[in-house]
Amino acid sequence: MAVVAALSTGALTFRQARSGILQQSQDSVIRLLRDRVDSLAPSLVLPPSRQDLTAFAAKIAQGDPSRKWRVLVVYRGQSATSVPQDPFHELTAALRTAATTQTPTVFQRVTTGGRPSLVVGIPVMSTAMANERRASGLTVFLVVPQTGELGSVQALVAAMGRATVPATGLAVLVALLAARGVLRPVRELRRATRHIAEGRLDTRLAVHGSDELADLSHTFNETAAALEESIAELRRMETKARRFAADVSHELRTPLAAMSVVTDILDEDATQLAPDTASAVRLISDETANLARLVEDLMEITRFDASAAALHLDKIDLAESVQRTLSSRGWQDSVVTVMPPPGVLRGQVDPRRLDVIVANLIGNALRHGAPPVRLSVSGRQRPTADGVRQWAVIEVLDNGSGIPDTVLPHIFDRFYKSDTARTRTEGSGLGLAITAENVRLHGGTIRAANHPDGGVVFTVELPLPESAEEDRP
Repeated sequence: MAVVAALSTGALTFRQARSGILQQSQDSVIRLLRDRVDSLAPSLVLPPSRQDLTAFAAKIAQGDPSRKWRVLVVYRGQSATSVPQDPFHELTAALRTAATTQTPTVFQRVTTGGRPSLVVGIPVMSTAMANERRASGLTVFLVVPQTGELGSVQALVAAMGRATVPATGLAVLVALLAARGVLRPVRELRRATRHIAEGRLDTRLAVHGSDELADLSHTFNETAAALEESIAELRRMETKARRFAADVSHELRTPLAAMSVVTDILDEDATQLAPDTASAVRLISDETANLARLVEDLMEITRFDASAAALHLDKIDLAESVQRTLSSRGWQDSVVTVMPPPGVLRGQVDPRRLDVIVANLIGNALRHGAPPVRLSVSGRQRPTADGVRQWAVIEVLDNGSGIPDTVLPHIFDRFYKSDTARTRTEGSGLGLAITAENVRLHGGTIRAANHPDGGVVFTVELPLPESAEEDRP
């Protein structure tokens, strides 16, 4: 804007000065020519001879002190010039017609051969009566070179250039200083906002002055302080909630262990009890087992939330480890497996957490799906910046009715129930959430989708580093 303003001012100033120079030169020439014609015209006898026209043209040309005038006199088809054999190329047909058909003085600026000239046409009037003037048929044309005016304009251009460049530089400097005064607080605000987004909630802005930017900085500081206080309170509440859940789970383990021992003893003697008493004993035993699982799952989730969960990697055969998971839970006959040959798919994983992943997915498929449940384990190679890495792909597919599309995005949420009317389930409601946390801890991914042929397929992808140092969280 500063440059445009400076250049526009310079251009307008040049235009006005140029117009003034040319207008002054034009007015001076026309005035001098009119006075010269008015003084010489009464002595010319009409109709004039060619010699009279030539003498008349020469006398008019002598009225120029600089002797640069070239005069053409025309009277009803006859013409004479002040310079012999002058072709008068500057005179255009339009100007000739206008000068011979109109009474006012006409003029035109033309450029011929790169030289600018002013061409003036004056019709000579005669007085037939005391108060009546009419055209005499005599027309005087004048050509005046404007090289002097061109030089003045060029000098003006040079002067304007010498003045405009410093003025533009000064305007730009002032504009930059002014813009800096506005942009510096804006840049500081942008930097502070980025720091807030990165989690540095103690970021504050220095407030200078009392303008709108100072008010904005003050408002930003108040907002940042309120946000920091709110986040700190949320973190304190979250810490208290985690500690409470951990403490409650820990305190429940001892009585639950005692209750489990008692229910085991009662289960052994349930056949000797009355039917109602036996049913009550079995109900207590089942609920105690469910409560024990819930407490264990809560403690595991608490460890994930506190970032206390760690991997204990070991190089194992994944197919063999998955088979042990199925055998330990008696699922060999309930699950159809597709496994690679022994020793083919090996890598560094946490065996205990892999067991939890597979057990939770198979248990979920058996509880909420329909047989047969299909389990497949395969290997896949993916290119990386360091070469090619081996990945393990575990897929669990049931034969149930599938999951509604509105439920799929929440399938790994804690305690999420697709049926709000169902208040109790056989599981703790944390199995899939724990599974997802274990997969993320390995640096893998897990997703659930409805299979085109029916049922739900869970796909787990785990990286298999060759050494325990790779990808250790």
